[in-house]
Amino acid sequence: MVPNQRVTCMSCQSSKPSQFNGEIAIHFPGVEGLNKITVWVFPKLQICLSCGFAAFTVPERELRALQQGSAIQDAVAWFEKGETNSEKAS
Repeated sequence: MVPNQRVTCMSCQSSKPSQFNGEIAIHFPGVEGLNKITVWVFPKLQICLSCGFAAFTVPERELRALQQGSAIQDAVAWFEKGETNSEKAS
């Protein structure tokens, strides 16, 4: 966000969006998603304090993990049996 620039909410056009730090676990949908990785992202969140609309960008390496549905080197992910990224990505 650029200082002194008026920012409006993409949903309700309010002038009350604020920036926060986030910690989000992304899960694959459905029963089959239980056997896939959980991808963690720590984005800057833009949250409208009027309507609650939130927006963020998934970093490139975590986006690749979501696209592949499996672990990749240096992406933050959690596995069912507590395996580490390096164990799963090798």
